[in-house]
Amino acid sequence: METRHLKVFLAVYRHRSFTKAAESLFTSQPTVSEHIQNLENQLGVRLFDRLGRTIIPTAEAEILYEGGKKILSDIEILQERVSRSTETVAGELIIGASSIPGTWLLPARAAEFKKKYPGISFEIRVSDSAEVVKEVEDNELILGIVGAQTTSSRVKYSFLETDELLLITPADSTLPDEITPEQLYEVPFIQRESGSGTRKSLEIKLQETGINPARLNIAATLSSSAAAKEAVRAGLGATIISSHAVEQELQSGVMRQVKIIGLSMKRDFYIVLPARRTLPNHYALFANFLQGT
Repeated sequence: METRHLKVFLAVYRHRSFTKAAESLFTSQPTVSEHIQNLENQLGVRLFDRLGRTIIPTAEAEILYEGGKKILSDIEILQERVSRSTETVAGELIIGASSIPGTWLLPARAAEFKKKYPGISFEIRVSDSAEVVKEVEDNELILGIVGAQTTSSRVKYSFLETDELLLITPADSTLPDEITPEQLYEVPFIQRESGSGTRKSLEIKLQETGINPARLNIAATLSSSAAAKEAVRAGLGATIISSHAVEQELQSGVMRQVKIIGLSMKRDFYIVLPARRTLPNHYALFANFLQGT
């Protein structure tokens, strides 16, 4: 049984979707389908029942899920022992990240870390903050980067860096360069999905200013910062998004920032780790690298 088949299977099981699994693994949906088909052929069982756009794990899949997690964990432990014995740093780092750090922060830092440790490979799984934290809680991930904390005692957080949220519109929008918080109610607004760290941080900031997020004029709810940005570009409305995500668009003049008077929208990104798990050496090194220690 190939390790890659197992990784793909676990992703499909978690997301209950071939498409979402493909997105989280940065591969194509046909590739994911091929891995699952090969695994089903190897085992001689059906792992998922396809009901239209919905997939349901079979009883065999439930068994394989628990065993598969243990197999991959054992492989990580073996890789760690081999790495330690040869005094090298090698192995795969599987990192969960919310959309902003996963898309705009981690790739560059992963490349820098790999220059120092060529034996390292990366898999970056992008989903919302709530999902990343849950996977760390369930020991499906060892390390995540998120934009919002929970009160769970099963994980621990450490500060990574500060981010700023900006209200952006198309460059030719009729909105003035500054608006009051109350004027935000009148703006066709594109929001992120429930569970998004950006949305959670925004709602907290708005409530602190006396703005009720439930009264916003919602034009669309989208599942990624990239999708929200494209909706703004198409003229669907305005959105509040990380400065990291729109740096190029603001510099090129495709979009512009509208300031909200009296509202500062800074939020923090955090490294999230299991509270009671000893980190494998290459994970500990990467966590320290991210924090500059």
